[in-house]
Amino acid sequence: MKYARLTKEQFDELHKEFINFLATQTITAKEWDDIKVNKPEVAEQELDVFSDLVWEGVLSKVEFIEHISPQQIHLFQLNEENMHLIVIKIKNPIDLTSTDGFNWLRENLMDEDVEFSQAKKDYTDDKNSDKFKLIQQGGVITKGDLFSYLDKLIN
Repeated sequence: MKYARLTKEQFDELHKEFINFLATQTITAKEWDDIKVNKPEVAEQELDVFSDLVWEGVLSKVEFIEHISPQQIHLFQLNEENMHLIVIKIKNPIDLTSTDGFNWLRENLMDEDVEFSQAKKDYTDDKNSDKFKLIQQGGVITKGDLFSYLDKLIN
């Protein structure tokens, strides 16, 4: 498995897609029930393959990832050739993961306690794995509104 198995909730949401996936392998509902009971290792492999296919599809379309921690915000724009990163660091004890902390940041972007930096980083040989690692580390896929706003503000 290249990425991570989907959760039960994700499988439930993708139930129709999973049925189509099994159908492409000429596995009927009856055969799937039999595989789950008599060949659980094969069932596990099928779940893993499907999970990787879903992740590949999602990761190939991701354009922005945000990671917000108590004192920092990392905003990634995932371009074709590289990742453009905007980092916001707070030099005081405000918690950016709270509503009050985030509102403070919105109202005090130009405060001396707010520090901006930027970087670009090339992908490794596996662009989607690079994106997946950001998600595993707590990143969340977004539409990029915050990135775009700050990019215009500081560039």
